[in-house]
Amino acid sequence: MSWRLALAALALSCAPLSTALAQEGAAGWPAKTVRILVGFGAGGGTDIVARITADRLSDALGQQFVVENRPGAGGTIAGGVAAKAAGDGYTGLVISTGHSVSAVTLKQLPYDPVKSFAPVGVLASAAYVVVVPKSSPATDVKSLVAYVNKGAGKLNYTTVTPGSTQHLIAEDLRQRTGMNAKHLSFRTTGEVITALLRGDAAYAVELIHAVRGQVQSGDLRLIAVSTPKRWPSAPNVPTLAESGLKGFAYSGWYGLLFPAGTPQPIIDKTHAALKKELAREDVQKKLEGAGAVVSLSTPAELGALIARDIGNFRAVASKAGIQPK
Repeated sequence: MSWRLALAALALSCAPLSTALAQEGAAGWPAKTVRILVGFGAGGGTDIVARITADRLSDALGQQFVVENRPGAGGTIAGGVAAKAAGDGYTGLVISTGHSVSAVTLKQLPYDPVKSFAPVGVLASAAYVVVVPKSSPATDVKSLVAYVNKGAGKLNYTTVTPGSTQHLIAEDLRQRTGMNAKHLSFRTTGEVITALLRGDAAYAVELIHAVRGQVQSGDLRLIAVSTPKRWPSAPNVPTLAESGLKGFAYSGWYGLLFPAGTPQPIIDKTHAALKKELAREDVQKKLEGAGAVVSLSTPAELGALIARDIGNFRAVASKAGIQPK
């Protein structure tokens, strides 16, 4: 037997052993505390979803799942720590749509947004909305386009932070409708809302729960949601696709990743626990309080979603001339 054949035979003989070891390790997992990294500060949407998830996994799997906030650089600091961690199931990362956005708007990442991680699944989804002041003549997308274009470039649309998810969705909307509006950006959602109430902007794109109070008071009005289907808390508000923009669909989402190389049995065990725990009514109500709904996906679906969003956002940014920083 040649040395090449001998090596091939050795590799084949070791494969069942490595699989068995992985399965054995997963059977005893978790045997200690699991840390769940979050790339943003406490109290935000990603942090809330992560803490609800960690709490339920702790109960389901018999070990503590502890959230560790590593804010900064658009969530990429935590991503870099998670990507470099051992793929043993003891470090996880809860991400949002911003994970895909960062791949487009930042020049250098300390990880590959797809290859550096093993997806577990989407945990929950949120809705982005197009919102206008109560004084606006716009009651739907068609009348908003007419109103903005009547202003001949004198009107603004507003979002948080250039290159944010909201900005890219709003820019996609502007590109598809041909609205002649300028971008007015602010650091916080509160400033975005103030700009709308002051009349400094014709419309904004923001998460639905972020403007919920002003919508309920009647100061702001929703005219469309970005999600593929109508949003449960706003069933009378049409989607952008229903409003004439065929194929326009963006969901805010939160997902769980492990480092690449994490054994599949650990991923499967985690997913099975999530499937059971996220079906609980009390858990769903907690997520709804944070403006999210349970949307557990398969690992493969989360991986495909990340890649698809990166492609969509890259195309929008390129057309708008938004350069990575």
